[in-house]
Amino acid sequence: MAACFCGSGDAYENCCEPILDGATQAVTAEALMRARYTAFAVKRAEFLHESLHPEHRHDHDIEATRRWSGNAQWLGLQVLSMEGGSAEDEEGNVEFIATYKEKGVIRPHHEISRFVKQDGRWFFVDGRLVAPKTEKRKPLKVGRNDPCPCGSGKKHKKCCGG
Repeated sequence: MAACFCGSGDAYENCCEPILDGATQAVTAEALMRARYTAFAVKRAEFLHESLHPEHRHDHDIEATRRWSGNAQWLGLQVLSMEGGSAEDEEGNVEFIATYKEKGVIRPHHEISRFVKQDGRWFFVDGRLVAPKTEKRKPLKVGRNDPCPCGSGKKHKKCCGG
């Protein structure tokens, strides 16, 4: 048995495949989010459309989803946190990073997805991208008698610092 694409550690046949095939429903928001990631990996755009909340389907471009799913190589899923979304809840948020490769470039997709349960079934409502943290670099401190950082081999005071 092959491991599931969602990274749960379970076999695909016992994890996301029954959800994608409609044999079972996702019990939690996280389970639906993992199944949606797997749908991208196995190119099941119809599942992505059907698991979208009915009120949000009107502007969903299934063909664009199909192209993105098909043009990318899905490399892994990391679930970072959950807020709500248990079997007893009616709403939940799942923060995750889905890593994919497109046109030779590896890209992380960091999102907080919002889910709601309606008539006992979980639906994806929308997602908010998480911007990467800005890293502030400290300026390089070079003493006058230190080697010049330009690589000339001279002392800084006799080169770029003079």
